Amino acid sequence: MSEVAAADVPRIRVALVDDQALFRAGIRMLVSSQPDLEFVGEAGSGAAGVSMAAAVSPDVILMDIRMPVMDGIDATIAILAAAEAAGAMPPRIVVLTTFELDESASRAIRGGASGFLLKDADPEFLLAAIRTVHAGNAVIAASATRELFAHFDAPAPAQPVEPEAFGTLTSRERDIFALAALGLSNAEIAAREFLSEATVKTHISRILSKLILRDRVQLVVYAFQHGLTE
Repeated sequence: MSEVAAADVPRIRVALVDDQALFRAGIRMLVSSQPDLEFVGEAGSGAAGVSMAAAVSPDVILMDIRMPVMDGIDATIAILAAAEAAGAMPPRIVVLTTFELDESASRAIRGGASGFLLKDADPEFLLAAIRTVHAGNAVIAASATRELFAHFDAPAPAQPVEPEAFGTLTSRERDIFALAALGLSNAEIAAREFLSEATVKTHISRILSKLILRDRVQLVVYAFQHGLTE
């Protein structure tokens, strides 16, 4: 994605919650150096992060998992619940973890986070992740998310349980849901289904709306929890 923002496009408002001051300073400088991003706030604990999020309404929050007072999982749940209660657009939350297969990352995603990043990710990858999650996409491969669930959580139901809302999907939407649940990108789905990427994007938006899901990571969670994955 280009780092040059169009003049008429609002900058993505980014906030950080992490208990390490040096790490916060580095992320603040990195984000502030980008013309399409705006660093709007930081906090050193989960509890302070909840207050900060309510005060500045960021679009994307980078959230450390292990912090004093309140960890990143509880903070993620609290921030999203507060936004829902206020009828506001919830921020996209990306949890930061040290280990790729981290049980806490799995719990955070189940709590509403839109993905996870390793804390030692390359700066360019972190910046791309902010832009990607702001656009409503996952910041990790969906297969990695599913691997987390399979490794740490109870297995999916042996017999698929189809939720009532899932029954509202059209046949085409079900096909696209299945492919998205496997982690395929819009371009890959378009190639398989002989559709344009724009059409796939429209279908994905309708699927998320019908199932009341925030993004593609939550779609994978939904598919796993209800035994709708292959």
